[in-house]
Amino acid sequence: MKTHSIRRLIGATLLLALTAASASAQNLTGAGATFPYPLYSKWFDVYHEKTGIQINYQSIGSGGGIQQVKAGTVDFGASDAALSNDRLKEMPRRVIHFPTVAGALAIAYNLPGFTATLKLTPELITGIYMGTITVWNDPKIAAANPGVTMPTAPILAIHRSDGSGTTNIFTTYLALVSTQWKELVGVNTSVSWPSGVGGKGNEGVAGLVRQTPGAIGYVELAYAKQNQLQVAQVRNKAGRFMEPTLASTTAAVAAAADALAKDARAPIANAATPDAYPIAGLTYLLVYQDQKDPARARALANFIDWAIHDGQALAEGLEYARLPEALVKVNEASLKKLTAGGKPLAAAQ
Repeated sequence: MKTHSIRRLIGATLLLALTAASASAQNLTGAGATFPYPLYSKWFDVYHEKTGIQINYQSIGSGGGIQQVKAGTVDFGASDAALSNDRLKEMPRRVIHFPTVAGALAIAYNLPGFTATLKLTPELITGIYMGTITVWNDPKIAAANPGVTMPTAPILAIHRSDGSGTTNIFTTYLALVSTQWKELVGVNTSVSWPSGVGGKGNEGVAGLVRQTPGAIGYVELAYAKQNQLQVAQVRNKAGRFMEPTLASTTAAVAAAADALAKDARAPIANAATPDAYPIAGLTYLLVYQDQKDPARARALANFIDWAIHDGQALAEGLEYARLPEALVKVNEASLKKLTAGGKPLAAAQ
């Protein structure tokens, strides 16, 4: 073979290799929480239009996202449940939490012909999910809704059937307001439910509530709105009945700002401030501090940087609360800790 032909072949091979490496860096994979999926889907589309980076995300629930991070099959996981110190120790390498936005869990219900807005106390929500309050005209529900005639229908409590950060937010709240729940059921992405029926994902719970007269379920606010579900007011720690709104979720985040600045995993549920909706939580991206591929690591870091800055402008339109500035600064500091092969991203080759 002639020398120039060999050089041309080598050149073509190198070009193909470089193209493949570039394409690899242009594509990221993630999996996990359904709670933020309406926003994440928007983010990924907008970011792709701006940068050409394709982010493939599987909305499989926080439990699945955590498992895929642990297995190393994705570039990032997504979870509404922050990993405990014990769970962090189970990971093969150090994991960093990047909170992205906060959202409210709506208590959605299906009561045909009921035109008033349902009011629920912490005790009522706990009782419904413990299985001790089983009909809508229970005197305890009537007492929280004076002047309103409650239906005589039985209550069907809908919960998540899959490992879910949404469940972690909900059970965190229940454990904060009920010693009985804390001791008998506890807090986790998946628990042994005392009663009710399970649905997969926020989509599944919303669908079951929409289809089933007498049903009640917890879903991220965007899913309740998309499915045009009735949503309850919940009495907060200050004694006020609050609707899940952007403003009341933002108030919950603001109330926890000092704690979040010290540990981004701090819960924001059951805030004491009068304007806060009590069933709210942050959602996180879970990322290994030390990445294996420098190009993919830089692509991931660039996306996270965009999400915690420019991406926040898209949050409110989908009923998610922006990060407070203190938490943005925590994320900025965490981004500086990312490495590839033990080297800072700027130096990694």
